Amino acid sequence: MIAFLVFSIKSKMLYTNSMSSNVIFQKMEITREMRAKHKNQRPVTIWFTGLSGSGKSTLANAIEKCLYEKGRHTMSLDGDNIRLGINKDLGFSEKDRVENIRRIAEISKLMNDAGVITLTSFISPYIADRQKARQIIGEENFIEVYVSTPIEECEKRDVKGLYKKAREGIIKDFTGVSGPYEEPANPEISIDTSGKSIEESAEIIMKYLRDNNII
Repeated sequence: MIAFLVFSIKSKMLYTNSMSSNVIFQKMEITREMRAKHKNQRPVTIWFTGLSGSGKSTLANAIEKCLYEKGRHTMSLDGDNIRLGINKDLGFSEKDRVENIRRIAEISKLMNDAGVITLTSFISPYIADRQKARQIIGEENFIEVYVSTPIEECEKRDVKGLYKKAREGIIKDFTGVSGPYEEPANPEISIDTSGKSIEESAEIIMKYLRDNNII
């Protein structure tokens, strides 16, 4: 039995290596630059990170509406929505969180390649994962927005009761309570939404996009 398992593992490894060596990136005639020019915009990923309840999704939605009104082509990727679809096979262990963010980064890159401005709303608690996402998407295309709303305010907004369940031990590894959140060291934008309206917070981001010739 053991010999059979060893054989199966070795066979799988050989198959995987063989597949990897036979995979070659296929260049397309229609390039990312051509798609961006066709849409008359600079495709970037605006990566919202912060605690649950900090205002990431609300802010991303507000920015997308502003961009839409300006005739920009956008796509919003939200944490809960993605976990109900392409990432529904993932849980909330550290390993699954890492894979969750890796997949989102790859999807965002594909969206940018299509010429689309992408907005992502994920807690993405680990610095290393956000750095990996930046590498996948490209330094020049990655805008990290740290929604730095204090946890006390996040708990006040908690309509789902997630923080309460986390503090009661019902939810394990909950970011900010029983799980870590590693704050960004040098985000492109940092916003505490607790003292600002959505309109005020959105204008900070829109100004950054204007000042950097993204819109």
